[in-house]
Amino acid sequence: MWEKIKSFFKIFFARRVLRYMERDPEESIPAVLKWIERFDKAGSVKRQVKTFRSAIEDKQSNWSILTRSLWSDIDKGVRRRVFENLVINSTLIGSPRQDKTKAENNCNIPWTVLMDPTSACNLSCIGCWAAEYKNGLQMSYEQMNDIILQAKEMGIYTFLFSGGEPLVRKKDIIRLCEKNSDCLFLAFTNGTLIDEAFAEEMLRVKNFIPAISIEGFEKDTDARRGTGVYNSVTEAMKILKRNKLLFGISCCYTRENTETVGSEEYFDEMISQGAKFAWFFTYMPIGSGAPTELMVTAEQREFMYRRIRSFRNTKPIFTLDFWNDGEYIGGCVAGGRYYVHINANGDIEPCAFIHYSDSNIRDKTLLEALKSPLFMEYYKNQPFNENHLRPCPLLDNPQRLVEMVERSGAVSTDMRDPEQVADLAEKCKEAAENWAVTAESLWQGQETASSDTGCCVNCGGCCCAGYRIDRES
Repeated sequence: MWEKIKSFFKIFFARRVLRYMERDPEESIPAVLKWIERFDKAGSVKRQVKTFRSAIEDKQSNWSILTRSLWSDIDKGVRRRVFENLVINSTLIGSPRQDKTKAENNCNIPWTVLMDPTSACNLSCIGCWAAEYKNGLQMSYEQMNDIILQAKEMGIYTFLFSGGEPLVRKKDIIRLCEKNSDCLFLAFTNGTLIDEAFAEEMLRVKNFIPAISIEGFEKDTDARRGTGVYNSVTEAMKILKRNKLLFGISCCYTRENTETVGSEEYFDEMISQGAKFAWFFTYMPIGSGAPTELMVTAEQREFMYRRIRSFRNTKPIFTLDFWNDGEYIGGCVAGGRYYVHINANGDIEPCAFIHYSDSNIRDKTLLEALKSPLFMEYYKNQPFNENHLRPCPLLDNPQRLVEMVERSGAVSTDMRDPEQVADLAEKCKEAAENWAVTAESLWQGQETASSDTGCCVNCGGCCCAGYRIDRES
């Protein structure tokens, strides 16, 4: 009973704080951070809050500029709904429930669920497993909503969509947003199906955020996605910006476009287009026909590692690097540790890039799948490398994936051409060996920084950024 009372007042206070911040963010946000510092008796967030407050109070810092832009550039109702669903529902309500479910079941419980409404796509991008599925598989609205309800029981209030192209099903996605107004939804989308009518629907539901896939400037984007796609994507960005909607970009860097998407010119252009976050992925040769020559070199991966960290100190955009940020969260995020993937066929996979499964949502509940042999292999074996700059069981430690799939009895779920896990791992072997040398040098440098500063967190813009922290810490 006492825990419920404390939780009630914590949520009540959080809502008051969010409304207080709406009045004058330049004054209220530093005031709130000072209040947190004063009442953080255990000092559990002292360094993080102090660093963030210093950045916010410096009106010229990139973090201060980004924070202020969330008030000047984003619709008030959208901003409030996103903050409430992220801070209150996903964090204050959701996180304790996730921890409780994890302790009771001795398995991973994710922070978010990634699901594919469809395997169909209106484009045919080079190297994409969905390229040939114009009329692909569909997950029903009822099934997707049931997944969301199951997830909320475990404390999960944040959901991602991929595909295929998820906005092929944009009417059902809006229905899900409306039905589950206490949740936050984000879609990885090629952006070509975003128009004024859809922007109006986003403004109405207020809890949907697109991450638009873009490969660089016009030449790079159209080379992989098709002629005219870049112009279509930038037009979608103009629509979203004009309607004061929150959005970001999703960039797949390959051997051919790494120097472009890692350039200052590209970052500046995306910021000017209105993007508030950028999610970076490196190309993976998923599927038996996927071209391996698009995989980045170790030098290119290091280039992105350094560029993204540099721009975190200077550019008003929040960046995430799916592989190179493993040091921040203690390794691999997949297998239910932070997220789980459900494809359009209902197969429950550890990761969007790991097309192997021993469970289907039509036969098992989400919780049962998280306790299945494949997911328990992830649970027991994470992290897959003590060097968290080598987090992935496929790209960085390919033999680890082979062992887990074979022990669990999982099978290929590739919809186009099922691939033996040993064959997939072989395609990544050389890249893993080359990256291991570079990653070890970078990791040793981080350990030296760690011993010098005594800091245990990674704060963007901080002089001692670059250190590792596990979820359990």
